[in-house]
Amino acid sequence: MTCTTDPLDPIFLELGVLNIYWYGLIIATGALLGLWLATYESERLGLKKDYMVDLLIYAIPIAILSARIYYVIFEWDRYAGQPFWKVFAVWEGGIAIHGALIGSVLTAIVYTKVRKLSFWMMADIAAPSLILGQAIGRWGNFMNQEAHGGPVSESFYQNVMQYLPGFINQQMCIDGTLYHPTFLYESLWNITGFVLLLLLARKVNPRRGEVFLSYVIWYSFGRFFIEAMRTDSLYIVGQLRTAQVISIVLIVGAVLLIWYRRRTKQADRHYNGKKVRQ
Repeated sequence: MTCTTDPLDPIFLELGVLNIYWYGLIIATGALLGLWLATYESERLGLKKDYMVDLLIYAIPIAILSARIYYVIFEWDRYAGQPFWKVFAVWEGGIAIHGALIGSVLTAIVYTKVRKLSFWMMADIAAPSLILGQAIGRWGNFMNQEAHGGPVSESFYQNVMQYLPGFINQQMCIDGTLYHPTFLYESLWNITGFVLLLLLARKVNPRRGEVFLSYVIWYSFGRFFIEAMRTDSLYIVGQLRTAQVISIVLIVGAVLLIWYRRRTKQADRHYNGKKVRQ
């Protein structure tokens, strides 16, 4: 469907030669809200909030770095002929959530081992914060006009997109063509997951580790279908989309871990508002 192109300015603030981009500001906002929520949950469960703050101080920059490295590896042809500093230009977009997840999980494993804490306990506390940060971070993609889907049909516009706020359609109009706001689909999916994870942690009283593993399953399930709509996917080989393959692997792995830990009785009941032992 054709439309009139009038995109929002991706630059939030210009300070001389320094530009502050909406993308970076939104990512930082998601990270700070996630940090606040994680520390709140830590205190609610009687865990010293310094543990979570220290973990996230390490995990957030490592997650951003690993997300960028992951993206650049799969898009190396794009950067091979560019100036070397372009590899680090995250403010221009181009980070991969799965890369961030790998980096943050590895950081948490090392941190909890050094501090002699339960990895699963820390992962359960962090899970709602992770998916909330992802829901907010997708709006950074919106400001950069990236992570969108294919062209919108006339019927889809009439039945769905005309009811969206005007600024969304305005931003999704690229070179005169209106595209699916897949960033919005994923953001809404993640917000729903955020609410469900909080309910799971506080009302259902699952076994330890299962809040985090439920996050992995929920996010990966939604990402698999949304990824099929995107036009900027990373590919392993041919038309095999990297995010879809990894999503399947994560879902299967998380389900098997839940089954195995229950079968071997490695997972105690969750906390359900009770004080945890440190």
